[in-house]
Amino acid sequence: MAWIPAGTFLMGSNHHYPEEAPAHRVALEGFWIDRAPVTNAQFLKFVKATGHRTLAERPADPALYPEAPPERLAPASIVFVPPPGPVGTDDPYRWWQYIPGADWRHPEGPGSSIRNRPLHPVVHVAHEDAAAYAAWCGKQLPSEAEWERAAWGGREGCEFAWGDALHPEGRPVANTFQGDFPHHNSLLDGYAGTSPVGAFPANGFGLLDCIGNVWEWTDSWYGPHPHQADGALPAEASSGCCAEAAAAREASIDPASQHGTMPRKVVKGGSFLCAPSYCRRYRPAARMAQGIDTSTGHMGFRCIVRP
Repeated sequence: MAWIPAGTFLMGSNHHYPEEAPAHRVALEGFWIDRAPVTNAQFLKFVKATGHRTLAERPADPALYPEAPPERLAPASIVFVPPPGPVGTDDPYRWWQYIPGADWRHPEGPGSSIRNRPLHPVVHVAHEDAAAYAAWCGKQLPSEAEWERAAWGGREGCEFAWGDALHPEGRPVANTFQGDFPHHNSLLDGYAGTSPVGAFPANGFGLLDCIGNVWEWTDSWYGPHPHQADGALPAEASSGCCAEAAAAREASIDPASQHGTMPRKVVKGGSFLCAPSYCRRYRPAARMAQGIDTSTGHMGFRCIVRP
């Protein structure tokens, strides 16, 4: 793990996606954070020790999806399948498929394997799976503010975590999508999917793969950024009562979203599928809402320890 010292930083952005605004200064206490996302090898040790079965490995609860046909309740997860040619980017179901048998051991579905990917980030983990792993090893999931503070690596005011150029001197420094999304990846960075942790340079705090590779779960319920005064602690990092947590959970629900009535957590960092032409969320300030019942082939996590 790496130590992130106490301090203030500028959280959010006023110049990118609307949900990142307003930019505001946040003060945090110091904490330890995993240098890299949790890998397949690490998650395997957890599963062997506990017998944990991930959400993707269990049939869905019919009470939660009363209108779903029985075959849609089989163990499954969401996998990126590039279309054969150019398609509009207004409908993500053109490249996302709900595949029975896809899970952390079988990232692309039945027949695929992690046998040769021990150092790749574990994927197809829902929020409850990440939280269970963290509890097993005596850690926690970071708040959105803690994650963003760590991802900046001590920088501030840049476009990206490493500076203002996406590819400094023409060289990729994170695992993202190059080419024509979603059908053609030019593989400028050498990877069509996840990459082993450490394949790209660390940030100023010594952290690997905060940007790109896989989205990472936080423990913060999704909602608008509060307008903070200088030095104020963000709501998710401050001590609060159960009623406040319940209210934040309820407020994270957006029936009009693809997640329906499912509560949503914040995920951060972008993934190997972020592309300039589609998703410019390969930045520390970027954020996305993810239903807690969802697992995908481009979502992982890392843990923290608060002194």
